[in-house]
Amino acid sequence: MISFNDIEKLFSSDLQKEFCIEIEFSVKENERYNSCWMGKMPDENNPEKEIYWFGLTEDGGEGYDYENFEDFSSAPVFEGKSMKEIWDKIEIISIDGLDPEKRILVYIG
Repeated sequence: MISFNDIEKLFSSDLQKEFCIEIEFSVKENERYNSCWMGKMPDENNPEKEIYWFGLTEDGGEGYDYENFEDFSSAPVFEGKSMKEIWDKIEIISIDGLDPEKRILVYIG
């Protein structure tokens, strides 16, 4: 299992203004959040900035953007709880479309 500390390190990776991080995940024991996405990408309007984001439902109705990891990880978007609060229930399915345990090593070494 990927720890919250490891995911924090992953999100602190430099995107070099070129690519994005995309993580598919689900929340155990919660049918509402069984196919979700989170990530980080360069801001199209300001390449010096990065956007941290959630896409929690397929219809796009629960999409959220943040300017920093702290706001992103502590936002109460999961039925009033934050990613930080429910981390033990988050199951990472893939990172950048690849095996999460292997792919995270590219970011955190």
